[in-house]
Amino acid sequence: MSANFVAVNYITAIPDYIERFEELFSTRARAIDTLPGFVNMEVLRPTDQGGDYLVVSRWDSEESFKAWVGSSEFLEGHKRGFADLEAAKRAGQEPPMKSTFRTYTVLTN
Repeated sequence: MSANFVAVNYITAIPDYIERFEELFSTRARAIDTLPGFVNMEVLRPTDQGGDYLVVSRWDSEESFKAWVGSSEFLEGHKRGFADLEAAKRAGQEPPMKSTFRTYTVLTN
């Protein structure tokens, strides 16, 4: 299956949260892996200190990606990270991570 649609999440984690962030991904639920239209995912660690992590997921179509974002599997796959954000909010702290999300169509491969 080839990827025609790519979603990239640019994530900045505060220094004290980096270990936890990496642990979340290394022990992820893998709920995304069985969804129709999913091709693959990579999590890229920055080589420069303070750089963004990139979570790159590839899909056969934008519709497949949108189905993932609206699914119960999406919530299951993100609940631990969402809980960390909520805990920081309740404590009156800055969020331990922030993300910027962008989507792309594949021009060539």
